[in-house]
Amino acid sequence: MKNLLIYFILFTAIFISKNASAQNAHFVQNGIIEFEKKSNMYAIIKKKINKDNESYYGPAFDQYKKNNPQTKIGKSVLNFTKDKSLYKVTSAEEPLTNNWVTRDMLADLRNTVATNFGTETSIAQKNVYEETYLVKDSVRKINWKITDETREIAGYECRRANAVIMDSVYIVAYYTNQIAVSGGPESFTGLPGMILGLALPHENVNWFATKVTEVAVPEKDLLPPTKGKPITNKGLIAIVTSALKNYGPEALSDLKIFGL
Repeated sequence: MKNLLIYFILFTAIFISKNASAQNAHFVQNGIIEFEKKSNMYAIIKKKINKDNESYYGPAFDQYKKNNPQTKIGKSVLNFTKDKSLYKVTSAEEPLTNNWVTRDMLADLRNTVATNFGTETSIAQKNVYEETYLVKDSVRKINWKITDETREIAGYECRRANAVIMDSVYIVAYYTNQIAVSGGPESFTGLPGMILGLALPHENVNWFATKVTEVAVPEKDLLPPTKGKPITNKGLIAIVTSALKNYGPEALSDLKIFGL
């Protein structure tokens, strides 16, 4: 009986302690997240080589590997509050050998994306070849599948979620519910917490947070971009499809990039 009483007291103490910890848990609702984007250029370029272009693409690729590292790195930031976020690129690494073989639409992405979580709308500034567009639309709905896998990113425990967008683009995201904002890099949102890690495995590109700073974010640092031709996502895809339809299926693969 005495042992049962001791066990009961210990169990009660543990339960109260855990309950108190949960009640006192701190959830971040505003701050700045620094992201590092990594593009595996060796894998990206290798995929472009085929029997029709290997005579000139192969030597160019060999030369690229002699003078450049495998990974191209870019940096970006996400300013956020519980109501809004603004994602923008801050710097992009340029290859030492800068010619046609180094160009890749996804690796060179320079989108600026403002998201309003209250109205579920976004404004994205996108450079499409020689034009700049201002894409105003609803926030994309993603059918996420949350898993039990976890990993630590920038000091936060994150849970993995998987999804497929645009019919064929497989994405992996890691989000933390310790940051109580349903945002993320680029235009990726919709999870019960902030996305701190994002990967497009088949495209050989990923974004991972390197630092999270909890700080008050002024409204001026959340203002959406204003430069560009106003358009919707559907309208932009129609323009790109029309421009690329005579260049074969490889050119049309750029569609998925402009849809990010």
